[in-house]
Amino acid sequence: MAKKDAPAAKPAAKANTGFSRPLQPSKELAAVVGSDPLPRSEVVSKMWDYIKKNKLQNPENKREILADAKLKPVFGKDKVTMFEMNSHLAKHLK
Repeated sequence: MAKKDAPAAKPAAKANTGFSRPLQPSKELAAVVGSDPLPRSEVVSKMWDYIKKNKLQNPENKREILADAKLKPVFGKDKVTMFEMNSHLAKHLK
């Protein structure tokens, strides 16, 4: 029996689709993550870096993020849960 050739390599996945597509942050969000277009995952990562650097997690409930002057325009309130954060970020990404 003859050996079959190896299957053809799959074409590379389309770049910049879904979660990896760079999105433009609003001016409010750009104050925290920068003004360059970023993938959603990188925006979330930069948000967490900022939150941890500035100690904005509620010490009594680590799931709560306490908004400072830069985050309040993004969240629209004084505190949000980590689960709410992504819905607020979505409003500031195009």
